Amino acid sequence: MNKTFVRILPAALTLAVASVALPALAQNTAAPSTTEKVENTSKEAWDSTKSGTKKAVKATEHGGEKAWDATKSGSEKAWDATKHGSQKAWDATKHGAHATGKAVSDAGSAAAGATRKAGDKIGEQIPGTEQHDAKVKQEAKKP
Repeated sequence: MNKTFVRILPAALTLAVASVALPALAQNTAAPSTTEKVENTSKEAWDSTKSGTKKAVKATEHGGEKAWDATKSGSEKAWDATKHGSQKAWDATKHGAHATGKAVSDAGSAAAGATRKAGDKIGEQIPGTEQHDAKVKQEAKKP
C-alpha cells in the first residue's frame, strides 16, 4: 500500500458517510416523524392540562373566599339583627314591667285610700276613736 492510498481512503469514507447522513438528517428536520408528532401533542396536552388545573385551583380558591366572605357577612348581619331584636325586646319588656308596676302601685294606693276612707266612716260610729271625736267637734261647731 502506498501512502497516498492511506490518505485518500479516510477522506473517501468520510465523504461517503456524509453523502448518506446529510440527506437523512435533512429529511428528519424537514418533516417530523409520527413519534415526534405524538411527543409534541402529548407535551402540548400536558401543558394545557397543567394550565387548566392551575386555573381551576385559582377559581376554586376564589370561590371559596367568596363563600367565606358571604358566610361571614351573613353571620355578622344575623348577629346584628339578633342583637337589635334582643335590645328591642328588652326595652319593650322593661317598658311593660314599668307600666305594670305603676298600675299595681296606683291600684294599691287607690285600695289603701278606699280602705282608709271606709275605716274613717266606721271610726265615726265608734265612740272613743279619733274619727268619732273629730265628727262630734265638727257637729258642735255647726249652728
